[in-house]
Amino acid sequence: MSRSTKETSILDRNILKQRSDQVSLSAFSYIYSELVQYHQSRVSNISELEEKLASAGYGVGFKVLELLAYRSRENKRETRIMSILQFISSIAWKALFGKAADSLERSIDHADEYMIFDYNPVTSIYVSAHQSAADAYISGVIAGILEGAGFTATVSAHAVQLEEGESRRSSIGLPVKKDKAVFLVKFSPQILERDTTLER
Repeated sequence: MSRSTKETSILDRNILKQRSDQVSLSAFSYIYSELVQYHQSRVSNISELEEKLASAGYGVGFKVLELLAYRSRENKRETRIMSILQFISSIAWKALFGKAADSLERSIDHADEYMIFDYNPVTSIYVSAHQSAADAYISGVIAGILEGAGFTATVSAHAVQLEEGESRRSSIGLPVKKDKAVFLVKFSPQILERDTTLER
């Protein structure tokens, strides 16, 4: 029996179109909790769990960069450190999480370190302990985007307590967090040297 209306499969959809469809938070939370439980049963400590989650996010980062570059249709490649970090914290973050990252800062003490702040990362919304382990997935996504763009860097996730006077931003219906996620990006010396050369 054939249907009179034509149904298209997900494979037939145009990837150039900006999609407004979003995965529900509950669906993402369920799938992500299964990923965490899968890796948690195969590791002996938290640092191994962070490595597994980061490696899972790494491949996603490559694919996100590829998709966003294809959709933009620009023949432009980011070659500067600040421009790729701004791309990640705004365009890539919006594509992944529906909002830009809360802030992007350069470290005062170390010239090779940058920090991306997110007050409510979706990976640790319902996590009460080991928030940085849950956010390791996002650090893997960031590392994948950077590696795909030609920037060698190590990325780590840290949970930092909110300072006094800092607003506790929370989406409607989500629990208020006491910590914010900080994704520390440390670039290799070769990348810093390349960026200095491009400044001239």
